[in-house]
Amino acid sequence: MRRLFSTFAPGWPGVGLLLMRVAAGVAMISTAIMRLQTGALAIPVLAIVAGLLLMAGLWTPVAGSVVAIIGIWRSVNHISDPWAGMLLASMGAALALVGPGAWSVDARLFGWKRIDFRDRKG
Repeated sequence: MRRLFSTFAPGWPGVGLLLMRVAAGVAMISTAIMRLQTGALAIPVLAIVAGLLLMAGLWTPVAGSVVAIIGIWRSVNHISDPWAGMLLASMGAALALVGPGAWSVDARLFGWKRIDFRDRKG
């Protein structure tokens, strides 16, 4: 994970990435739950898992890519509202490219660690 992102953005940019992850995850999960009621199973379950991973900030490049692919698929197949799928696809692609931010599981597991060395005296 550290090879994919040079830094995990702290401060306000990290908060922005957290909000973007939560918004994309909630949108993905809510649309997937509506799809589960129609009888389809494989893609909605994949969408729910990707939404949960994205909200937690775990495996963000993979989850963001899955969200982007499902968003594009949704915009192509749903003629009534293609812009919602495109918005979801762009959010997923942006998160896959930029990273999860400092407030994520990825940052805790794979982020840069600070090591303090103490002086040996006496």
